[in-house]
Amino acid sequence: MNLIDESFEPKKVDNSKKIARMILIIIAILIIAIIGIFIAIVYIQDSTLKLYVNGNINEKVKGMMIVESDGKIYLPIKEVSQYLGYESFNGEYTDKSETASKCYIQNEDEVANFALNSNKVYKLQTTNNITNYDYFYADRPVKAINGKLYATSETIEKAFNISFTYEAENNRVYIYTMPYLIDAYASKVLDYGYEEIDENFVNKKTVLNDMLIVNKNQKKIYGVIDTKGNTIIEPKYDYIQYLPNSGDFLVKSNNKVGIISAKRETKVQILYDSLELIDNDTGLYLAKRDNKYGVIDSKGNIKIYIEYDEIGIDNTKFEQNDIKNKYLLDNGMIPARKDKMWGAFDKNGKTILNFEYDSFGYIAPNNKDAINLLMIPEYNVMVACKDKKYTLVNSEGRELCFPVLDDVYMTISAGNKYYYMNHNNFEGASVTEFLDSQGVKPSKNNSSSTSNNTKEENIIEENNIESENIVNENNTDENESSEVSNENNSSEENENN
Repeated sequence: MNLIDESFEPKKVDNSKKIARMILIIIAILIIAIIGIFIAIVYIQDSTLKLYVNGNINEKVKGMMIVESDGKIYLPIKEVSQYLGYESFNGEYTDKSETASKCYIQNEDEVANFALNSNKVYKLQTTNNITNYDYFYADRPVKAINGKLYATSETIEKAFNISFTYEAENNRVYIYTMPYLIDAYASKVLDYGYEEIDENFVNKKTVLNDMLIVNKNQKKIYGVIDTKGNTIIEPKYDYIQYLPNSGDFLVKSNNKVGIISAKRETKVQILYDSLELIDNDTGLYLAKRDNKYGVIDSKGNIKIYIEYDEIGIDNTKFEQNDIKNKYLLDNGMIPARKDKMWGAFDKNGKTILNFEYDSFGYIAPNNKDAINLLMIPEYNVMVACKDKKYTLVNSEGRELCFPVLDDVYMTISAGNKYYYMNHNNFEGASVTEFLDSQGVKPSKNNSSSTSNNTKEENIIEENNIESENIVNENNTDENESSEVSNENNSSEENENN
């Protein structure tokens, strides 16, 4: 029995070793599995899209993003504004309403207007009493998604003055607002040998293009550097103004201004008292010298000689007419005054309205219904005054009726705009009905304006009668003038005989 028992003891030892080995293997497998799961979780979390606003993860803005199949990123304009330092409203800045097809954003310095299906974004600086709009073209039109207005990330970047970067390889989005970037570089410019970054709102926009306008010597001289401290424009000018649309700089020296590019190329000689951009598309500038005005292009070529007392109209008098550019009107006219008379040029400097008009636009008397009027936008027609009577002129400079009108004004009812004219005993005649009757075709659609087709039939009939009377009266005036001329000629001939 002892021999048999002893023969079986080694087998018991072997079994216990096997069990121990299996336990160790299982533990090792579990540890490897746990590590693998941990790595997988970390990888998944790391590969998931993350969005940062000013260095902090922002899940709410991330949740607003819509990425289309072609990779284009869209964001809701109004909803994202609060995270980028702006307020948002329905309607338009100068024509406030609750229409959802338009919206605008606003901070303490600037306003940006958006419209459904439009790729043109208008911006207005609200400081320094500036009344002329700037604009830029979005890469894609504003569109509606689930009843909200959306714009591409590129459009949001320009409208909100932010830096928007998407790193596809890391699946990261980085958004930096302009104030955040300015604060980040404020201390660095001291190390570069300058006193501070210029505080002008427009000049701060240079940081979005990795540049900074800085000053030194107790803020008396200005220059431009990149964000690493390298000199772009030497600090030797009395003042520098950034021109965001072209990326150039308006520089001032000895009370004269010119334009220099970021490559130090002199585009416009430093010869003028002031320069102001009046058209982004053609790069036209209003130039002032010796208290006279003219127009030059971005290369310094003169388009309109600098000999006029005034160029542009006071668009604050026509707020309801939505005149965004007081120098270049929607119909392509550049209004100008020489001495006491007004005329107009096209973009090439060609005279299209002779200098024979008292003024442009109609200023309504203190009447609660009548509103000042300069343009009938659907027709690109402008109101002009000659010899204290009003007429309508088109973009080619042609008068569409003789200057016999007593009033040409606008009213607004239920958000719609209507245009009327008064002449002799006929009052409240529709301007659009008159233009239609003369074969003048609308040149574009304007959602904020309507013709008077919705008026009562008797008013339409009066308008048609009025149109005929204006034309007939003008013809009568011509005939009467011809008859008087003939009578005078006959009298002269009889006297001579």
